[in-house]
Amino acid sequence: MENLNMLDGQVLPVLGFGTYKLNGTQGVHAIVNALNNGYRLLDTAYNYENEGTVGKAIEYSHVSRDQIIVTSKLPGRYHDYDSAMVAIQESIYRLNVDYIDLYLIHWPNPKQGKYVEAWRALIDAQKAGLVKSIGVCNFLPEHIDTLEKETGVLPTVNQIELHPFFNQKDVLEYHQEKGIIVEAWSPLGRDVNIMNHEVIQQIADKYNKTTVQVILKWHIQNGVVPIPKSASNVRQLQNIDVFDFYLESEDLTQIDLLSKEDGRRKDQDPAEYEEF
Repeated sequence: MENLNMLDGQVLPVLGFGTYKLNGTQGVHAIVNALNNGYRLLDTAYNYENEGTVGKAIEYSHVSRDQIIVTSKLPGRYHDYDSAMVAIQESIYRLNVDYIDLYLIHWPNPKQGKYVEAWRALIDAQKAGLVKSIGVCNFLPEHIDTLEKETGVLPTVNQIELHPFFNQKDVLEYHQEKGIIVEAWSPLGRDVNIMNHEVIQQIADKYNKTTVQVILKWHIQNGVVPIPKSASNVRQLQNIDVFDFYLESEDLTQIDLLSKEDGRRKDQDPAEYEEF
């Protein structure tokens, strides 16, 4: 597994494993398989209600804790400072770990206007050793500029919606200039129209790869960390089998051209959308 360097000196695998809706015993088995198949970045959240499942999978796997990057996220209802600190501690207890490797604010919720207060809590949680690295999800450049202005601390990561139908090139360029790593949630768009698109299928045929592997490689070569999820052992192995080929620049461009202005899956615009 290749890694990227974060602003705070920590490293982040270039490919992660999503755990949304992986719950209970079946979820534990799926996540254990992912760890045994080579994934080292696990992505969960307070609101996924499966931090206990992730923690149990870490316990049952044969991978040592210091080799696993565990991510969790702060829900919008806990953006005030004291609630944020307690929520972080609760996530640590449910995960049954001593610390969380990467902790993110799940959504900026700009209408309630407390994301800077939440960010101050994350900064102090990092200083206290509760978390190693801190970042955000779904933050627009204007929100990140506010964090930097108010606290002087930039997020190491911003996890955003990004896939071939919504490539956010201008937003990606902003993050790269700031040194912030972009992670992609819904990297495949959860859309068969993307995965079966003629352009992507032609590129997949060219490299003797699946369309999913091509999309994941497109992310990685653009400096984006995709976080696909699969309970299938076969698909887990396919998804991680993307380090033996490189897409040519013309292939990257063809995929870029599939992007749409209205490409968001559920119209979850961070300037308006609120998640609690």
